[in-house]
Amino acid sequence: MPKDIPVSNGSFLLNFDSDYQIRDVYFPFIGQENHSRSEPFRFGVWVDGQYSGMGPEWEKDLRYQNKSLVTDVFLKNDVLGLELRCSDVVDLELNIYIRKIEVTNLKDKARQVRLFFSHDFYLYGNDIGGTAYFDPRSSSIIHYKIHRYFLISCWAHDQWGVKHFTCGRRESLGGLETVKEMENGELSGEATAWGSPHSVIGIWLELPPNGKTDAYYWMAAGLNYDEVAKLNLEVHEKTPEKLLNRSLKYWTTWVHKDSLQLQCLPKFVSDVFDRSLLILRTQIDNRGAIIAANDSDIVRFGKDTYSYMWGRDGAFVAAALAKAGYSHACMKYFDFCNRVLSDEGFLFQHYNPDGSLASNWHSWLVEGKEVLPIQEDSTALTLWALWIHYQSLKDVEFIRPLYSTLIKKAADFLVSYRDPQTRLPLPSYDLWEERYALHAYTVASVIAGLRAAANFAKLFHDTPLAEKYDSVADEMTGGMSQHLYHDGLRRFARSGSRIDGGYKLNEVIDISLLSLATLGILDPKDPRMIATAKAIREQLWLKTSVEGCARYQGDVYQRAEDSPKDIPGNPWFISTLWLGEYYIDCAENLEDLQTVLPYLQWCGKNALPSGVLAEQVHPVNGSPLCVSPLTWSHSAFVWTVLKYTDKFNSLES
Repeated sequence: MPKDIPVSNGSFLLNFDSDYQIRDVYFPFIGQENHSRSEPFRFGVWVDGQYSGMGPEWEKDLRYQNKSLVTDVFLKNDVLGLELRCSDVVDLELNIYIRKIEVTNLKDKARQVRLFFSHDFYLYGNDIGGTAYFDPRSSSIIHYKIHRYFLISCWAHDQWGVKHFTCGRRESLGGLETVKEMENGELSGEATAWGSPHSVIGIWLELPPNGKTDAYYWMAAGLNYDEVAKLNLEVHEKTPEKLLNRSLKYWTTWVHKDSLQLQCLPKFVSDVFDRSLLILRTQIDNRGAIIAANDSDIVRFGKDTYSYMWGRDGAFVAAALAKAGYSHACMKYFDFCNRVLSDEGFLFQHYNPDGSLASNWHSWLVEGKEVLPIQEDSTALTLWALWIHYQSLKDVEFIRPLYSTLIKKAADFLVSYRDPQTRLPLPSYDLWEERYALHAYTVASVIAGLRAAANFAKLFHDTPLAEKYDSVADEMTGGMSQHLYHDGLRRFARSGSRIDGGYKLNEVIDISLLSLATLGILDPKDPRMIATAKAIREQLWLKTSVEGCARYQGDVYQRAEDSPKDIPGNPWFISTLWLGEYYIDCAENLEDLQTVLPYLQWCGKNALPSGVLAEQVHPVNGSPLCVSPLTWSHSAFVWTVLKYTDKFNSLES
């Protein structure tokens, strides 16, 4: 089930599924320690002797309030005669999640409505050794284990604190005994549970005929009891409504901090642009890590997650935010990269949000020979993104301490990690993390990284080093044309395996070949690039009702069983946007540029109603596949929109 409407403040993140159930609870790092293990925190309503969870009997519309990270959730149940309007937010300063629930009685009689909230915590990601209890000091339910505390409380009818509650233990078969109490509309008041505990609180509301009333529910996260108790007092002192409104005002100001000129685009495209900026911010940890995705559903595939910092994804996000004027949001990201860079000067595949090395999907042995288990583009793109960051801020003071420890160290690795005969990069794993070879995309990213390093060397008047980096980049550009251009197909090949005298070329069409132009290595109107792009458009654009662009021919990752057999793969947001970006680079007039709009519109059409972009979509019905949201998808949308507006302005002037 796709995750929708994430809310976050950089330390505390919650994800909701499409049934408006909390599914992921991350704290204190974004993407590290999922305290729900993707089990649902149920939300239900009891009225007139009937209980209803958020199932298909409810009409649901999950969105955000305009240009903010406060949600706007509409829920309606005609059978129960109830309408709910909910707002969710994680406070921008305090680790407090707040939900406002406005309940409307659609019947012409007074009724009591009972709201139920269940909590199925797996603190530290497991169900051993936890405790849940009613705390009379704060009139709240508290779940805790070691240094993780979650306090849950509420307000209704001018009364503070939890009045109706129960705590229970997870049954041997995984069932929740408290669910039965919810369904019966009564909570037993069991005051404690331990081992594998869960809990429920209830809010009793009295509604007049055709009337409405409000209730508030909140969850505070901390490292000890005193911390969450103090946060709870903050809610009492400031009130939930004022906390919600201050976050609403802040995010509206944040997304409009610079008045970007997007008048040349349809409104719904600019709306997805604003939403993408906000979604990107939810996936950035306050200590610097930019997380690829925090949708825990992917754990069911391969028993691993996307909740890691990839240098590749992080670089694209940092570059897009810098280009949009949000460089400060990613300053700590480059410090993070500086901290985790290896002594040799490269980044491993990915890192946990706290900076520790994450699980590595790449082998140290290929055909019995020792290799580096890296994607070299991650190291190179970090330099490329850092130069874009510098161009945005012109902050030499920020760059100075990174020059020796990150920039020169990483660039020197790129220079040294080369084939002694061809002078091209040595093999590494590709950006899709599937093949070990020399890849055209990797070559393009390394050249772009070395050009950035040369620019920094010139900035610090390190002329010999600047000349060295530029010279190596020139050699690689020539080597790429010599060894990765396929004379028979008259286009570039996506990769090559080393043989005597050169490389055996892989002829599969791959969207990443467009990076040769979009990263500025070759002129997009170079006849070789035109032919390459033409083959990509012809072979990777789906001929289904959904359309969109696949990654490469024969891509089976996350392909559904009911997919047509003749498609190259599922359509991806980044693939579709990369194709649009290439056509922006090629546009010579406004008429040419107009042909790019359908690529941006495709993204808007296939976004969730909230504006969230998944990794890929089903080729026939357009439903989201794999993780949602994917940070990379949103950064690609921001980047492409900004390139479109830059080109529009240059052509119009």
